[in-house]
Amino acid sequence: MKQIEITKELYNLPNKENLKFKSKKGISEALVRQISKDKKEPDWILEKRLQGLKLFKKLPSPNFGPDISDLNFEEISYYIKPDAKKNANNWKDVPEEIRDTFDKLGIPEAEKKALAGAGAQYESEIIYHHLKKKLTEKGVIFLDFDEAIIQHPELVKKYFMTTCVPVNLHKFTALHAAFFSGGSFIYVPKNVKVELPLQAYFRMNAKNGGQFEHTLIIADEGSEIHYIEGCSAPLYSKNSLHAGCVEIHVLKNAKVKYSSIENWSKNVYNLNTKRAIVHENATMDWVNGNLGSKITMLYPSSILSGENAKTNYLGIAYAGKGQYQDSGCKVYHLAKNTSSHIISKGISVGGGISSYRGLVDIKKGAIDSKSSVRCDGLILDNKSQANTLPEMNVKENNVTVSHEAVVGKIGEEQLFYLMSRGLSEEEAIKLIVAGFIEPLVKKLPIEYAVELNRLIDLEIDRSIC
Repeated sequence: MKQIEITKELYNLPNKENLKFKSKKGISEALVRQISKDKKEPDWILEKRLQGLKLFKKLPSPNFGPDISDLNFEEISYYIKPDAKKNANNWKDVPEEIRDTFDKLGIPEAEKKALAGAGAQYESEIIYHHLKKKLTEKGVIFLDFDEAIIQHPELVKKYFMTTCVPVNLHKFTALHAAFFSGGSFIYVPKNVKVELPLQAYFRMNAKNGGQFEHTLIIADEGSEIHYIEGCSAPLYSKNSLHAGCVEIHVLKNAKVKYSSIENWSKNVYNLNTKRAIVHENATMDWVNGNLGSKITMLYPSSILSGENAKTNYLGIAYAGKGQYQDSGCKVYHLAKNTSSHIISKGISVGGGISSYRGLVDIKKGAIDSKSSVRCDGLILDNKSQANTLPEMNVKENNVTVSHEAVVGKIGEEQLFYLMSRGLSEEEAIKLIVAGFIEPLVKKLPIEYAVELNRLIDLEIDRSIC
């Protein structure tokens, strides 16, 4: 992968709004129907959209975590179509201005070097999608979600917002169901192992925009897949909204790894939902890096429904000035001999707030289940906060559960030692932070590890300089 100079300008500077369509601000049934008609969706999809709209109006906002009262849903444009061809298979067919944006972020170059396929979404639509031929020949499906509805209706109908993320899960899944557009559909056939990762990258550009991509992954029995999502948005003075959804079905003996680096700008409310159902002897791994955004509320969840199902979660949240990162992991142990291992890292600086909010729920009958939770918070100054809010709900006696939490300020002795070796204070802080997040970084492909480290360095520069 060619060396790319990563700066905040790569992410923060917007393009001119060159659009085919931008909906009027606000929520309406007419817009829901227009989206469905525009996409030529079957009636059952429209019915699900209308169900979501009805539920959104009824369901309450969260009564925990950050204050989101400043988010005015009537000031958001929910459907934005760029002036670009959908699902271009050749990168040269993407409009030059949009192509340059993704080029600067290293997306096509990463596909050449480290990926089995890639998708790129701009506003509400996938503008590029490609899968290597040898995987197509093995029966792997990797499509824009809009296309999957048309080409694989039975698969989509079986898994889309049914058992994993029901429409009525909470207020923002209902909103998502009403306005979803774009995203990825992945099906990996039985016993097929996808050796290189697949990736999708989501870019918001328009002012007061909303993005509601839907990702649905089905890993059939004995299969393996690593999927990576990245996202960013330019910086505006007005609020934007991201309320995507990820649904993952990990069938018997399958393995799925989902990695994401969410780098929204500081005017974005990131109210994403990510859930997986993990069947017998299957494994679900979550790797999440959250930085940017004004407010994040994100809790990747695993439902361990089959015996010997496993899940691992490794997450980092970085909260700088004006940011509230409320994130964590939820695990539901439903079957015997299930296991979960959770590690969360939070960094707070410049008055930012980082909170781990997690749940381990071991149901009656889930005997011999095991769960370990570790939450670490690192505070870089005297005006920031780091919180750990774990919940353990254990209904079975014959289980093993452990929890460990450490929250502290950066040590003066550490700083003194490093500075006595010739490092500046800024360099010393960056080195300490790098060591703190190293367990997560080493789980990422090298291209994304470099990006995450550099982004955090840039955030530290902005906070302490």
